Amino acid sequence: MNLMNKLSSKSILVFNLVLIGVIFGFSLAFFSFVRASPTSGSSKTVQAEENPSGSNANALSIAEGLQSAFRSVSDKVLPSIVEINTVSIKQQQTPNFNGVPWDFFFGPRNREPDERGERREFRSSGLGSGIIVKLEKGVYYVLTNNHVIEDANEISVKVNSDKDYSAKLVGRDERKDLAMISFETRDSYPVATLGDSDAVRVGDWAIAIGNPLGYMSSVTIGVVSAVGRTGGPANNINDFIQTDASINHGNSGGALVNIHGEVIGINTWIASNGVNSGSVGLGFAIPINNAKRSIDEFISKGEISYGWLGVSLTDADKDFAKALSVDGKYGALASNIFIGSPAEKGGIRPGDFITKVNGKEARNTNQLTRMVGELKPGDKSVFTVIRDGREQDFTVTIEERANEVAADNKKLWPGLYVVPLTDEVKNSLNLDKNAQGIYIAQIIDQSPAAIIGMKRGDRILSINGKQVKDFADFYKVLRESAEKELQFSFIRGDSELESLKFKR
Repeated sequence: MNLMNKLSSKSILVFNLVLIGVIFGFSLAFFSFVRASPTSGSSKTVQAEENPSGSNANALSIAEGLQSAFRSVSDKVLPSIVEINTVSIKQQQTPNFNGVPWDFFFGPRNREPDERGERREFRSSGLGSGIIVKLEKGVYYVLTNNHVIEDANEISVKVNSDKDYSAKLVGRDERKDLAMISFETRDSYPVATLGDSDAVRVGDWAIAIGNPLGYMSSVTIGVVSAVGRTGGPANNINDFIQTDASINHGNSGGALVNIHGEVIGINTWIASNGVNSGSVGLGFAIPINNAKRSIDEFISKGEISYGWLGVSLTDADKDFAKALSVDGKYGALASNIFIGSPAEKGGIRPGDFITKVNGKEARNTNQLTRMVGELKPGDKSVFTVIRDGREQDFTVTIEERANEVAADNKKLWPGLYVVPLTDEVKNSLNLDKNAQGIYIAQIIDQSPAAIIGMKRGDRILSINGKQVKDFADFYKVLRESAEKELQFSFIRGDSELESLKFKR
């Protein structure tokens, strides 16, 4: 069979048809795959392009909502914030040079003493902010910081509409750095809404409104960085809300508000590097709850009345805590008690570690001082203390604090501060490791301990003849054996001595 006949045979024809079908099918499948792949990728690309568009829209909506909230807060609060301008006037003697050069070379000639110079008046201005917190019969009451109006002879306020009013002092308080001024007008201004500073949490929005550096009605935004901060300037007894909202000179007395436009704090001070005294994101505000009661007291009495317990408090460091068996406990040590004070009448004694007031935890000396100060005279309050390792409750009737009584050291019992004689203390004093006694770190002037001759550096061995073994034992023996009289035996230098007796 020749070649042409073989190629045209029936078997070869069938084979060729099958082969062509396979090739065609493969080609079609490949072509379909190639077409499908770009289409699939294109679909994903379209979806990927659609998602950013949706995300941007959502983000923009959220941003616009937040912007609306900030606008709403500003519109609500700004009319309640005023700029406070003060003038302090001081008189100063200036020299009289009418006799120059005669007086310079030969001394003053005969003239009356008041002719040697004249008194000149010097005026210094101050700036701050304030919050309108009350309106009564056409009188607007403005809350601010004491340091804003301190020593001011003239006070004026400027409202958000740029109108100026003469203002007068209503009352002031140095311990809380609060003050109130007032101005009268028939014009209408809104009273700020006061919030609940106890509900403030770290991370909350914080909006500072005031007049920094004289820039009227400024609004700055931040968050609450911390709560319960202590250590304010000039022995301020408040705790503070810390914020990174920008606060500068002139913001003092202005409002720190939440996202609802409620005042949660009074901007008071800033921490700075001391170079330019500007804001570095460390601003502090007095919680508004610390001032709410003060508002009515300023208006009714012109001053703030404080509750008085009659104790001298000390924070317990790790050595104190270990010696008193209060490790891990929050509170403050009542190291001294005023004779005849509410604390003594209620049963609290030196050495008691106060942990709670009316069931609320007192974390340290500053907080306990504030808690007692907020109690009203006549209130019966329950103080929880740890004594000899056991928790006890004492009911105390609070009295009004009188500065002259609180400063009377002759009644401060026993009138000294002692520390445990730890190995560290022994090393610092170059004492033998077997040295005994309770070390006196401080004697309070004019106190019973000072009157009977005790001095800083003495080491107490016994009280009224009863040996004192350790720090906790010192307070136990003092509590049980020294209700009517007090006498120490002690070591001073290399000598063992006895003090005079103090009889109550």
